[in-house]
Amino acid sequence: MTKTLKKIRLWTLIIVGIELIGLGVLCCFWFLNLFNIQGIINGGEIVAGAIGLICLDVLFYWFSLISIGKVRQKVDLETATLVGGDIQEAYNFGQIGLIVADDNNVVMWTNSLFKDRQIDLIDVSIPTWQPSLMDLVNGPVNKVIKIEIKARIYEVKYVSEPRLFILRDTTEYENIVSYSKEQAPCIGVVMIDNYNELAGDSEDSNDTVTKVRGAITEYFRDKGALLRRVRADTYFVVSNWTSLEKMEKDGFSVLEKARSCESGTDAPLTLSIGFAHDFPDVMKLNEMASNAIDIALSRGGDQCVVSKYGSELRFFGGKSAATETTSRVKVRSVADSVISLIKSSSNVFIMGHTEMDMDSLGAALGIKAICDYCHKDEARIVYLPKLAEKKTRIAFQQVFAKDVFDSLTAEPDEALSAMDEGSLLIVVDISRPSLVLSKKVLEKASKVVVIDHHRRAEEFIERPVLAYVEPSASSASELVTEMIRYATANPRIEVKPQFATLMLSGIFLDTNYYKSKATGMRTFEASEVLKDYGADNSLADDYLKDEFEEYTLITKIISTMQTPHYGIVYCVSDEKDIIERSTLAKVANKVMQLKGINACFVIGKTEEKVIRLSARSDGTINVQLLCEKMGGGGHYQGAAAVFMGQPISKVETTLCDTLDEYLDAARSSLNQEGEK
Repeated sequence: MTKTLKKIRLWTLIIVGIELIGLGVLCCFWFLNLFNIQGIINGGEIVAGAIGLICLDVLFYWFSLISIGKVRQKVDLETATLVGGDIQEAYNFGQIGLIVADDNNVVMWTNSLFKDRQIDLIDVSIPTWQPSLMDLVNGPVNKVIKIEIKARIYEVKYVSEPRLFILRDTTEYENIVSYSKEQAPCIGVVMIDNYNELAGDSEDSNDTVTKVRGAITEYFRDKGALLRRVRADTYFVVSNWTSLEKMEKDGFSVLEKARSCESGTDAPLTLSIGFAHDFPDVMKLNEMASNAIDIALSRGGDQCVVSKYGSELRFFGGKSAATETTSRVKVRSVADSVISLIKSSSNVFIMGHTEMDMDSLGAALGIKAICDYCHKDEARIVYLPKLAEKKTRIAFQQVFAKDVFDSLTAEPDEALSAMDEGSLLIVVDISRPSLVLSKKVLEKASKVVVIDHHRRAEEFIERPVLAYVEPSASSASELVTEMIRYATANPRIEVKPQFATLMLSGIFLDTNYYKSKATGMRTFEASEVLKDYGADNSLADDYLKDEFEEYTLITKIISTMQTPHYGIVYCVSDEKDIIERSTLAKVANKVMQLKGINACFVIGKTEEKVIRLSARSDGTINVQLLCEKMGGGGHYQGAAAVFMGQPISKVETTLCDTLDEYLDAARSSLNQEGEK
């Protein structure tokens, strides 16, 4: 139809132009009497000719209107054939709009839906009006998009051959979906982390608890959430998604408010929060919320974990280090539970992480000592030399004679064949199933105990019968030493001097000889216990000493140091060098001894297609949060990440991008509190 209109306009212009030019020339000739034209034609004849031309123009206009009407009727018939002229009422009832465009994507016809809604689209250019509709014209056949027209939402599909846009009004549906999402139930649990330690009889402590409770009540009331206290240190929260979204947007600022309340002690009062949403069954939501609060607590508290069904966990807070607890009640309870499980098991296997280090070995030997106390002499450590660090491998094999060594260890295949329904597997220094020394052994074990000092990640060993994850501890060897010391065993659990020495070496490694800020009174107490059992600190130090070649390599890697941000440095090993994972940690520890450095990251190739990143912090940067963003995890002041099949240059780029985006979030609030 548009082409026909253009042709009519063109011919009208040509005809009128010819008429005007002819009439003008005739008038000029007549007034100038050229060629004696006045004698041939008089003025009346010229007027009569002009009137005749006007009549011809009127006739041409009339025929043009008839032609346009026929074309419009033809288009209407074609459209009616396409969509069915007898079901227009059905289209109106279903709120379906139809738009037909020409070759230039100009609207040439619409059905009555748009006229009824006072939307005039005839001769409107679609790319100008709704550019997103051109994605349908140029995109896949079955593609559907949503557009908004005068505050109403339409789903649009395109039929290419007749150039037909089909619009379905989904405003009411979208409003229902939006309302359902906004009002979807969310369940949360709020716990005061160190309530038992700070809520004493002193007036200052009671005032602090009152302030924290007031902050909790005010915060959730302002966010429109229902709050009920179910225990002295625990609250139950029910809200809708709109309220939870508000809390997420402000980063659960109640964490900061609780921490800012003066407690009158060295340790501030902190909160752990777990929320669950996006599932219709409230019983399932309650289970998800319970798991979320468990993760928050096992990561050291002072944070919120939000669990969305079928999606990854979201973490908020967690900027402060885990507070060291002075209570030994939990340690005694865990130790007694472990002893009970060991005694009731047919046999016991102890397993650490792949690339076993001295701390993992020390913790395993400590558990072996507990098994010996329980008369489980057949308890063995799952061990494979190629999956242990070089220093660990050498120390382990040098300390024990071959027959003793063989009685202490079992290769993964041996463990698999010896395991039965009554077997117990104790996993130490790791809680992530992807990093255990043998995944097959873990999968076969029906009863698993987890003992770890790293903050819990989203990936966690499924359904352990007992999980003791204590991020405030400096090392797994420290945790096991406490279990040996505070267990209600009579007589006391005995630890061989060789075991105690290797356990002390593990503490040396993870605390960088007590220089790490993760070192606390518990660490020194554990070291004292090990000395009491005959640990040789000079020998423990010898196990960790570097060879000349390793020292040279460490110096070489340190020479690559770069500073992407103030106080933040990273080092990169040569792409050709295959180095031990422990070497990366040593480089990071060495760099952290320099003044003005808050955090250090070291990147190196540990296997042909495996790149590892080791991170250390002085306590002002949460390196665990940064490593989690890169797929890793670990401790507040010491963490790591693994990259498979990537060049070192790409890992370096990933690290820099992560620092650019998340460094501010990872900066510790400890400094801010110190400046106040």
